[in-house]
Amino acid sequence: MIRRTGEAMRERMSRRLRDDSGSTLPLVLVYALFALALMVVGVSATSLYLERKQLFTVADGAALAAAEAWSLESVNIEDGVFAFDLAEDAVDRAVRDYLADAGALDYGGGFDRLEIVHATADDTLTATVTLRAVWRPPVASDFVPIEIPVEVTATARSVFN
Repeated sequence: MIRRTGEAMRERMSRRLRDDSGSTLPLVLVYALFALALMVVGVSATSLYLERKQLFTVADGAALAAAEAWSLESVNIEDGVFAFDLAEDAVDRAVRDYLADAGALDYGGGFDRLEIVHATADDTLTATVTLRAVWRPPVASDFVPIEIPVEVTATARSVFN
């Protein structure tokens, strides 16, 4: 009798293992959750990329404005060639004016906590501008950090012909 019960149990288990019926709902839910998490990460990565590109565009414009911040009084003729000097204060002032005109500093211009890290004249012709802002994901979740600092550096060189 014990043997018969064991055989019956084995036969039931064997039938169950061969049976294809069952619920696919847990599988669908897992894949749907995975797809949703993948979409949130993809949207956040795209948003971060676009934020960095926009910040770099602003920094590039500020560097160009700073490279052109020389005055006519600073132009000299050396060996028949025009030369000029970029002053540190003129570079800093030009960057701040550019960002104010662009509306980037007043109300953020779409950037969260935008700040000028440094704006310097590397030599007599080149201006370097570094800006920093904080990026926040469009959809906050456990898969994406709450905020990431984004820092870009742009360099522009002024040529006097």
